[in-house]
Amino acid sequence: MTVATKPVIWQPDRGQTPEPSLASVSTFLLRGAMAKCPNCGKGALFCGYLTPVETCLACAVDIREIRAEDAPPYFTMLIAGHIIVPLMLLLERARSPELWVHAAIFLPLTCVLVLGLLRPIKGATIGLMLRLGLRRARGDA
Repeated sequence: MTVATKPVIWQPDRGQTPEPSLASVSTFLLRGAMAKCPNCGKGALFCGYLTPVETCLACAVDIREIRAEDAPPYFTMLIAGHIIVPLMLLLERARSPELWVHAAIFLPLTCVLVLGLLRPIKGATIGLMLRLGLRRARGDA
């Protein structure tokens, strides 16, 4: 005789921190990209240019557990490279200018593009990681 049992669903111990709301992934991405708390959309996400706040002042979600370290610079370089390189190739093919012209145009353009994209991409990455529950393990420093 077999006894049917319900499957056990494991839930990690999250302590006393509030759980993120169940908004859509795109909502979390957009809120993060706008430098707002991905959970509530009201509090600020950053206390500096790229330094995230420890907890949201509006909904008390713990943001310091989110470790978006290498992904935002990678995505930023990927996007900026896919914009800058075709522009360089188009200019080279159309006019074939000197090397200093390329440097004068594309070095500042690359810096502006990277600095403009880095913060929204980091915010969106934090929002995605918060929505998916990708947090720092309790033993990590």
